[in-house]
Amino acid sequence: MARISDAQIETVRALIAAIPPGEVSTYGDLAEAAGLTNPRQVGWILRTDGADLPWQRVVPASGRPTIDKATRQLDLLAAEGVPIHDGRILLRECRTRLLREPDSRGRRTES
Repeated sequence: MARISDAQIETVRALIAAIPPGEVSTYGDLAEAAGLTNPRQVGWILRTDGADLPWQRVVPASGRPTIDKATRQLDLLAAEGVPIHDGRILLRECRTRLLREPDSRGRRTES
């Protein structure tokens, strides 16, 4: 895995903390917004430094939670009002818009 800076870790943490209840983001969206090269880096950050974050709001792009956390994650999300059908989060209805890291001109754009 590519080296991740402390600044990138803090950016990912801030992005996850900013996901409102009732909305979700994908690992890929978070990686792109934080300027990371791989969604797995977001998973690593969440796993190693995310105990105080709303982890349930970070989901795979498929909308299906990982098997080991599926029941707990879906229960938490359903309690927040996230639309779920047949074990899949309906991303079109609840995917949050993230602001990317500033570009070279200091502008932020939506992911």
